[in-house]
Amino acid sequence: MATFVLVHGAWHGGWCWRKVAPLLRAGGHAVHAPTLTGLGERVHLATRQVGLDTHVRDVLNVLTFEELSEAVLVGHSYGGLVIAGVAEQAPERLAHLVYLDALVPDDGQSCLDLFGPAARASVEAMVRSRGEGWWVPLDVEPTLDHYGVVDPAERRWMAERLVPHPWKTLDDRLRLPTGRGRALPRTFVLCTRGRSSPGQGAERAQREPGWRFREIDTGHDAMVTAPRELADLLLEAAGTR
Repeated sequence: MATFVLVHGAWHGGWCWRKVAPLLRAGGHAVHAPTLTGLGERVHLATRQVGLDTHVRDVLNVLTFEELSEAVLVGHSYGGLVIAGVAEQAPERLAHLVYLDALVPDDGQSCLDLFGPAARASVEAMVRSRGEGWWVPLDVEPTLDHYGVVDPAERRWMAERLVPHPWKTLDDRLRLPTGRGRALPRTFVLCTRGRSSPGQGAERAQREPGWRFREIDTGHDAMVTAPRELADLLLEAAGTR
């Protein structure tokens, strides 16, 4: 039996894994899909102080309090920074890292560093004009188009659950002083239909040694639009297929 910890991306919550988790549990595997502070059903906890370290601690606490070991840690999109931070601090609890169409940071980088200067300027302007200086708004319908979600029922379901994202988490720089997480087996899963993320992570995974590289012919939110294909790749990463 494998243990999976599924970490969502910006604006999402643990709810986004609702189609994938039952497929993994059907094989007898344990699945944890925590919601990061200030998002999803924990949106009432959003404050100016919620930062990247908060989200890393959210996941570390799941590993600690659930007494997990040999976990397959999955990070979607922004969640790539979160799982990298977790792997830096608790590699002994992990068996494999899976970056799902995710950002792959180096020591000292922030999420916005990885998106580049133009994207940073655009996000900063939105935060100042529409986010009270501390949260990142989103325009739901264009965002769902960007994510490749076309089914009307899925779009309605997601539109009811996507919430603004704490700005500080995107601006904080991730500290990876030891690089211990790089010793873990790593898989990058690229969603090939559209490019919501900047492709930086995929390019690294294809260029650098130590990565397994896989693709899914779907949009950025594969856990919603291609749950069976994604579950199969996660099982492969766990070595259970």
